[in-house]
Amino acid sequence: MKTNLIIISALVVFLVSCTDKFEEFNTDRKNPANVTGETVFSNAELALTDQVSSTNVNLNVFKLFSQYWTETTYTDEANYDIINRGIPDLTFREYYRGFLRDFQEARNLIIAAPLQAGDNPALKVNKLAVIDLLQVYAFQNLVDIFGNVPYSEALDINNIAPKYDDAFTIYKDLINRIDTSLASIDLTAGSFGSADLIYGGDMAKWHKFGNSLKFRLGITLADVDQGLSRATVESAVAGGIFESNDDNALLYYLSAIHVNPLYEDVIQSGRDDFVPANTIVDIMNLKQDPRRQLYFTMSGGQYRGGIYGESSPFSQYSHIAGQITQPDFPGILLTYDEMLFYRAEAAARGFNVGGAPEQFYNAAITASIEFWGGTPAQAAAYILTPGVAYNNPQSGATWQQKIGTQSYIAFYTRGLEAFNQWRRLDYPVLNTPPVLEGDYSGIPKRLTYPVNEQTLNATNYQAAVAAIGGDKLTTKVFWDVNDPAPVK
Repeated sequence: MKTNLIIISALVVFLVSCTDKFEEFNTDRKNPANVTGETVFSNAELALTDQVSSTNVNLNVFKLFSQYWTETTYTDEANYDIINRGIPDLTFREYYRGFLRDFQEARNLIIAAPLQAGDNPALKVNKLAVIDLLQVYAFQNLVDIFGNVPYSEALDINNIAPKYDDAFTIYKDLINRIDTSLASIDLTAGSFGSADLIYGGDMAKWHKFGNSLKFRLGITLADVDQGLSRATVESAVAGGIFESNDDNALLYYLSAIHVNPLYEDVIQSGRDDFVPANTIVDIMNLKQDPRRQLYFTMSGGQYRGGIYGESSPFSQYSHIAGQITQPDFPGILLTYDEMLFYRAEAAARGFNVGGAPEQFYNAAITASIEFWGGTPAQAAAYILTPGVAYNNPQSGATWQQKIGTQSYIAFYTRGLEAFNQWRRLDYPVLNTPPVLEGDYSGIPKRLTYPVNEQTLNATNYQAAVAAIGGDKLTTKVFWDVNDPAPVK
């Protein structure tokens, strides 16, 4: 009997031990089943910045579409072939599945998490406001890229066929969402702390970001609804927008592990796929722009851009400057110089934004030069040169041409912002790649919808196509109402 008890005891110990081991072996410690809302938020914040920063031709072609860079060997994307790699499908997927859904999940987890003893309830409210502001940022990008997109039904995981909402209606709702988020922020309370990879939980910075984002939405509407545009812009200024480069919304990457996607795409890949395009290089050469040395290397003693859309051997042209392809170069979401160019435009349109167009135009150029590493003296000399000076009657340039060209130079590496600005102000004059043979009207105005949507969400896809006037690269988004400058 005693022997049996010993055997049974030993068996129990063995089984318990095995159970513990099996539990240990079956636990995926790299992908935990339970995570906090803060962790999911950080991941979404990083994924959003990665997408905006990337120049991977499968995910983000806007440095090519804006003609900042061109391809050295495989020139499909510079000639506007976006179907071969499924670029619309992958872009769509990254926005919705890559981070918009994660922002939503972070919201759900934070709402569900109980407050701990001594917690300030405003902390949770501030976190939700930050999440909403970044969702607004992402949805504006989606509208600007495609036009009408899934919005009101987009983040419901139980709805696999969401409707496409009207793009203008989305814009109006985004403005309202910003107002609601700004009103909820408690500047005396914190938010995510170190889990916030952009502002470290600083709610004063996020408040300025919200008003600056609101300004950007408002100025984008200027040609389609001047009344709403003016009210939105003036309200944003009154609320407090970016005041210096210290307010810039940047995500600082690490020198290892989480590195800037530009480093991955240009250096770490080991592929020499891109060189600066002649479009931006020629514009900056003509103006003797002091940022050339900060943007490009020299080739044969000069700044020389590859012919846009044509095969441009890597060894024969300028390269992307080294500071831009460092692993810790920051991801850029929204900047002070961008806001100053918008203020210059708003002032030129007669909006009350606290100053004159020339004042903001000069300040924007100065802020850009200093952001990239230039000096105040360089900026002061540059803004007085005839080809740059805002009030130069000999140039004959309109405010659209001046602001459009200088913001294009300043937004270097920010392909989507440059593409948006070109579509709205129609400057600078872009080059046409070989596929268009001089047909300037054929330069894309948007991305077409994902091919998958034609089969997986066919009814809503067809309704969206009918609403926007055709699923073509040359179909304009709702705020793009003017014709571009004449072809070179």
